[in-house]
Amino acid sequence: MNRLIRAQESEGLKESSPIWAKVLDHTRCIGCHACTTACKSENSVPLSVTRTYVKYVDVGRYPQARRSFQVTRCNQCSSAPCVPACPTSAMHARPDGIIDFDKSSCIGCKACIAACPYDAIFINPEDKSAEKCNFCAHRLDVGLEPACVVVCPTQAILVGDMTDPLSKVNQIIAKEPVTVRKPEKGTRPKVFYKGASNMTLDPLAAKRPPGGLFMWSEQNTDPHKVTSGHPGTQNSSAAAVLSYDVSHSVPWDWRVGLYTWTKSIAAGAYIVPVLLMLLGLMSANSPTWSISTPLLGTSLLAVTGGLLIWDLEHPERFYMIFTRPQWKSWLVRGGLVIGAYGAVLVLHGALSWIGEGTLQGKIAWIGFPLAVMTAIYTAYLFAQAKARDLWQNPLLPIHFFVQAVLAGAGILALASRWVDTESVEVLTSCFQIASILHLCMVFGELSLPHGSAHQRLAVDEILKGQFKNLFWLSTLLSFLGLLAPAIGAVALIFGLVGLAIYEHVYVQAGQVVPLA
Repeated sequence: MNRLIRAQESEGLKESSPIWAKVLDHTRCIGCHACTTACKSENSVPLSVTRTYVKYVDVGRYPQARRSFQVTRCNQCSSAPCVPACPTSAMHARPDGIIDFDKSSCIGCKACIAACPYDAIFINPEDKSAEKCNFCAHRLDVGLEPACVVVCPTQAILVGDMTDPLSKVNQIIAKEPVTVRKPEKGTRPKVFYKGASNMTLDPLAAKRPPGGLFMWSEQNTDPHKVTSGHPGTQNSSAAAVLSYDVSHSVPWDWRVGLYTWTKSIAAGAYIVPVLLMLLGLMSANSPTWSISTPLLGTSLLAVTGGLLIWDLEHPERFYMIFTRPQWKSWLVRGGLVIGAYGAVLVLHGALSWIGEGTLQGKIAWIGFPLAVMTAIYTAYLFAQAKARDLWQNPLLPIHFFVQAVLAGAGILALASRWVDTESVEVLTSCFQIASILHLCMVFGELSLPHGSAHQRLAVDEILKGQFKNLFWLSTLLSFLGLLAPAIGAVALIFGLVGLAIYEHVYVQAGQVVPLA
């Protein structure tokens, strides 16, 4: 306990400041859902979403069967990944350790949802802003206990100052065996479970019931919803079946996969000509460099920006990324990179219009690194999504760069058939090389041993599960793209479409493994 206190003090918190923590005593929980209903009433939480709920898991077989409960909610992490992921500081840490939210500054980017390893954040369907459990901070501020604590009939929910040696919460944490969810994520949760079963704490330990038939209801079959358990989960130690659960929405849909593809084209349209000119394989006077690069780069970057804004729940607030930026967020950093790169492309096009080829070469010293950063920054954005193990790949920046070269070479090779026939061959060769590297990296990433069960399940969904048809189609199209010298433009189109499908599969597969 002293180590926890010192850790909090080292973060600049005053010794007198309370650090609120919660103990969920599952030796007392009876699964009555009083906490869920009290939370909904106190915080006006609408239907279809919950700040807290109780999951049921039936363990064992008759006559030696029992039901285990788990009260599920935000874990109020000391190192909360949702805070640095939020581009506008709508998710923020209070001095008392509570992770709170400001709906007025939420743009609905869903980065906090992708970052949360506990699936505790959701988009309110009425006001379109992110919210979650915040310990009823408004009640704590006036000396009242959270609503769930007040209504619990068995005192299974306790809240207190974890720096106060006299508080009940402090004494339980210090003296009794407690656990936290997903300690391997390094989030240092301040919600502690006493007497909880691993069958409930591990979202993969129990199997989903056949046919999606849960207690009191059927879970919908919407592919954009995720339920605990997994169809392929096998538990060797005991029969464990989910009895009651709540589904969670996948935060990022097809628009994010499409945005990574259009961004790759926009960045690659600049990267490829610069690389070819450095290697002496393309002239600085090439129409590809003077016409295709600014035209395709600018138009695809505009589409990319449109997709990013369209994906927001509050698109009218997108400007807040620039007016109240939270600089640790890669949405903010990426927005600035895209903006700077877009300015270079516009300047490049203007110089082409007036015939200033020399200046085009000079601004390439700025444009090339910006194009590279535009291509790869999404890897760091995905890395901030700590909940998604598939995306925690140190080679992802390199892969995104390869994809940008593939996409840029492919789109320029198509355009060069009309504006620069002399460059068709070298661009097609560049496209082939990048396609081979892309395929090698894809199968390397998917075939190597994976560090976590979540990562393995995501890969299984790609190779054998719900995305297998799309994945193998993308692979086939990528292989057909290698035939570009033989079948021409059709092969280039196949390769580009194959990349687009792969991007969609990769983004969605990273989100379908249950977290709660």
